Amino acid sequence: MSQPLADSIPLLETPGLSLVFPVFDEEANIGSLLRTALEIGTRLDPNFEIVVVDDGSRDRSAEIIDTWCAANARVRVVRHPSNLGYGAALRSGLREARGELVFFSDADLQFDLAELEKLLEHADEFDIVAGYRSPRRDPWPRRIIARVWGLGVRVLFGLRVRDIDCAFKVFHRRVIESIEIASIGAFVNTEILARAASSGYRIHQVPVSHRRRRHGQQSGARPRVIVRAVVELFTLYRELR
Repeated sequence: MSQPLADSIPLLETPGLSLVFPVFDEEANIGSLLRTALEIGTRLDPNFEIVVVDDGSRDRSAEIIDTWCAANARVRVVRHPSNLGYGAALRSGLREARGELVFFSDADLQFDLAELEKLLEHADEFDIVAGYRSPRRDPWPRRIIARVWGLGVRVLFGLRVRDIDCAFKVFHRRVIESIEIASIGAFVNTEILARAASSGYRIHQVPVSHRRRRHGQQSGARPRVIVRAVVELFTLYRELR
């Protein structure tokens, strides 16, 4: 595990930028993620915070996160006593975030956090800046599922987003505060953007780099996860219609 970066600089009550990371069984990745996030955050906005949501991890993730929290006041943790699901973890993190701009990404190191700067360049003009993986490095079954899913979302909601589930997005606080997030699973990205578009918020898309996962396991393509997402998809469609 990489050693935590200490920081004694006091935080303002309302940070300019919040970095949110849902975590479930990422002990091999979380140390490197937090070190990089602290370095990037310091460069982009001197007054920033990191919110880590430990979604009932069963490995040493909680222990590693606590070590970083103790060493650096910019790192805060939200803890779920059991695994509630990706959507539930993201919702908890977004609610806890205090920044005027709120960014979230996954803890699996598949994204280059330095490219957050590319999103922030457009944050003054748009309510949401969403990354899309270019190219996407996931195995081909996940890419096929994503393509079918994206087509369905476009048909049902008219939402023209190239990579709906890309976990690399920046929101203005007003968007987070005005949207009620119900999803507890993989549908959460689609729900947030569909509700935001329905409310008239402007979405801009930016290409971001993507890497294959080196440690840990992906869970988004499991049948149970897909079935839950489909159920939530049609539930939201009926609500917004």
